[in-house]
Amino acid sequence: MPSKPAPIKKAAKKEPAKEEPAAEPAVEATPAEEAPAEAPPAEAAAAPAEGEAAPAEGEAPAPAEGEAAEAPAPEEPKPPTPPPPKEPTSAPVDLFVEDKNDTSVTIMWSQPENIGPSGLDGYTIEVCKDGTDDWKAVNEDLQKSCRYVIKNLTTGDRLKIRVVAVNEGGRSPPVALPEPVLVKEVADRPKVRLPRFLRQRYVAYVGDKINLTIPFTGKPKPVVSWTKNGEALDTKRVNIRSTERDSILFIRAAEREDSGVYEMCVKVEDFEDKASLTLQIVELPGPPASVKIVDTWGFNVALEWTPPKDNGNTEITGYTIQKADKKTGDWFTVLEHYHRLNATISDLIMGNTYKFRVFSENKCGISESAAVTKEEAKILKTGIDYKPLEYKEHDFSEAPKFTTNLSDRCTTVGYSTKLLCSVRGFPKPKVEWMKNQMVIGDDPKYRQICVQGICSLEIRKPGNFDGGVYSCRAKNDHGEAIISCKLEVKQPPLPDADKK
Repeated sequence: MPSKPAPIKKAAKKEPAKEEPAAEPAVEATPAEEAPAEAPPAEAAAAPAEGEAAPAEGEAPAPAEGEAAEAPAPEEPKPPTPPPPKEPTSAPVDLFVEDKNDTSVTIMWSQPENIGPSGLDGYTIEVCKDGTDDWKAVNEDLQKSCRYVIKNLTTGDRLKIRVVAVNEGGRSPPVALPEPVLVKEVADRPKVRLPRFLRQRYVAYVGDKINLTIPFTGKPKPVVSWTKNGEALDTKRVNIRSTERDSILFIRAAEREDSGVYEMCVKVEDFEDKASLTLQIVELPGPPASVKIVDTWGFNVALEWTPPKDNGNTEITGYTIQKADKKTGDWFTVLEHYHRLNATISDLIMGNTYKFRVFSENKCGISESAAVTKEEAKILKTGIDYKPLEYKEHDFSEAPKFTTNLSDRCTTVGYSTKLLCSVRGFPKPKVEWMKNQMVIGDDPKYRQICVQGICSLEIRKPGNFDGGVYSCRAKNDHGEAIISCKLEVKQPPLPDADKK
C-alpha cells in the first residue's frame, strides 16, 4: 500500500506543543535550549514514517489522525561472557626415588589426576637440606617428562625433594618424598656370575693364550681380588683387568705351573661373594718308564711295561704298541689305545727276529718318544723241517728284434730330419747306425739316441750328399738284426721358378 506521510507530519507538530509545557512549565526555553528540545519530535516523526513505509499489503493499517505513534523500546545489550577462571592443576602423584649414587638422585612421578582446562606446562623440582625450609628449584626450564636426575650433589647430604606442576593458573600443591634422601649410592650385594663352562675344570694346552672373562654385579663398584691356591697371584705370569661389570684373567702363553684353583672375590662394604675356577694346563706325556719281553712261545710274545713318569699333567688314556722285523727295521702298529700294562703279540712270522716299542697317550695325543725293548724276540722253527720247492728261473734271454721298422723319408737341403725305430732283446742289444753299409760312428753331423728300446738318428741340416740308404743294426750275445730305409734329399725350389 502507498505510504501516508501527511498524517504523520501533523502528529509530529502537535506532540512537542503539548509535551513542552508539561516538561518544564516555569522555565522559558532559550534559543540554545530549543534546538535539542525540538530534536526529539523530529526523531519521533521520522520513526513512524519509516515504520509506515515498511509494512506491505495485509499488514495492520496505520494509526488514525490525532493519535500519537508509540516508538518501540530498544533492547538492552547483553554483557560479554566472562572467560573461565584459570586454575592450577592438582598435585603430582606417586613421587619416588628410582636410583641414586654418590653425586645424583633420580626421581620419578606421575602426572596430576586433575589437570583442568588450562592444561599442564611442566614441572618444577625443588630441594632443600633436611632441617631447613630453604627450597630451591634445580631445573631452570620446566621439566616436561615425569623423570628427572638431580645432579652435582654432595655425598652424605640429606635432602628433601618435592615436585610442583605448573600451568597458566599457577603452581599446583607440591608432592614431596615422605622422608629425606641420603645422597649415597645404594649398596647392592655383590654377585659373581661365573660362566657355565668355567664351573667345570677348564683344560688348555701348553702355549695357549688364556683369556677368561667373569662378569659380576654390585653397587657401588665392588673391590675385586684374585688368589691362586690360596696365595697371591704372580703378576709376571697372570694379568688381571677389572671393570665395573667384569674381571678378566689373562695369560699370554700358558705353562704347566699355571695350573691350579683360582679364586675371585668381589666385595662391597661388608658384603662379599666368591667364585673359584680350576685351570689345568696339559701337554703330551712322556714315554713309558720301561718295557720288557716276558716270554716267547710259538708265534707269540708277551710284553710288560710301566706307566710314564710324566703324564703331561693329565691322565693316561692308553698305549700304542709297535713291532719291527730285524731284517727290514720298519715299524708297524699292532695295538692302539690299549689300556693295560701288559699285552700278548701274536701272529708273528717263524724265523724272524722282532723288537717292540710302546708309546703313551693322553688327551693331547701320543708321546713324542717311545720305550723300546732291550732284548729281541726270535721266533724259532720248532718241529718243522722246511724244504723249499725247487724253482727254475725263467730264461728271459732273446735275440734282438725290431718291433718298429724304419720308413723311407724325403727332406729338403738344410732342414734337419729324424729316422726312428724300436728294438727289443735281452741282454740289452748294442745299436749301430750305418750309411750305405758304413758305420756312422761319432760323426758330429749325426745325433744317435737309444732309450728304452726307442732308437733315433737325427741328421742335422742335410746336404746334397747326405741322401742314401741308412741302416740300424742291433746285436747281442744271441744274435743280431738289421733294418734299412732310403733318405732322399731334394733341392729347395728356386725363386725364379716360382715366378714362372
